[in-house]
Amino acid sequence: MEYRKLGNSGTVVSAYCLGTMTFGAESDEATSIRIMNEYVEAGGNFLDTANVYSAGVSEEIVGRWLKTKQLRDLVITTKGRFPMGDGPNHLGLSRKNLREALDASLERLQVEHIDLYQMHAFDALTPIDETLRFLDDAIASGKIGYYGFSNFLGWQLTKAVWTAKAQGYQPPVTLQPQYNLLVRDIEHEIVPAALDADIGLLPWSPLGGGWLSGKYKRDQMPTGATRLGENPKRGMEAFEKRNSQARTWDVIGAVEDIANARAASMAQVALAWVAAQPAVTSVILGARTAEQLKDNLGAADLTLTAGEIASLSAVSKPEMSDYPYGEGGMNQRNRKLEGGR
Repeated sequence: MEYRKLGNSGTVVSAYCLGTMTFGAESDEATSIRIMNEYVEAGGNFLDTANVYSAGVSEEIVGRWLKTKQLRDLVITTKGRFPMGDGPNHLGLSRKNLREALDASLERLQVEHIDLYQMHAFDALTPIDETLRFLDDAIASGKIGYYGFSNFLGWQLTKAVWTAKAQGYQPPVTLQPQYNLLVRDIEHEIVPAALDADIGLLPWSPLGGGWLSGKYKRDQMPTGATRLGENPKRGMEAFEKRNSQARTWDVIGAVEDIANARAASMAQVALAWVAAQPAVTSVILGARTAEQLKDNLGAADLTLTAGEIASLSAVSKPEMSDYPYGEGGMNQRNRKLEGGR
């Protein structure tokens, strides 16, 4: 397993992080414990959860498992922002909600300290200074080690980074966005913002909700015990929309070709591509079963060639206008010294 710095911090985490969104919902406790055990045995040391996963049950399962382990190098991250109760003050990034959410997460996880506390989404109602001051205080009190964000846009991340700098608060270290070969929109603004601030990316849904694992077939409605088999209209992963796009199947075909050539699974190829992208610190794996996890972890032993990465990047290139994000905009922004370096 490769290890990387957690964003701009001095803490080191495995290049593949174990996501626990399935715990308590799609995976029962016994299965969840087996998944965590096998992940750690494979060299993983980074667990990602959130207070809203299974309405707190995911954190509780992780907490009971942690009580049985002596894992000094394990890095735990959880999130707060979305409602865990009724009432207008039980959601958002206000000091009031985050104080209660953090204390509740500490109790469910049965720990006194959370290594990385992430804001699950932007909150337009709460001043960013209020959120950052709370997080700075939480670091000072020893309740958290670092903080980061999830699902922030580029301007939101940059605003938070520079507000923290101006106020003398501890800076954020990570951003957790959706990122995979089918969804590359973050490359327009978010990746450059992260690189500029030395923020580490923790991509979620690196397999595009299972699409890049090869489990779905063109024009064949999914069935069985898969996310889309159980709900074909599920959110942004909905079968009908992606199935109708030629780009989807071009990307899947390219992943399959490389997988066959390398004697690897399609999931391993898709994960290895994400792990090789700029600013990526750790790729979040979301497995329902220990068997899925084992296959996904095989990506840790797969290093794609420059040619393979370029091939996948070309076929999955997101559509964009020529300006400001396309070739015209890039040519205008780029500047090189004539006769210099």
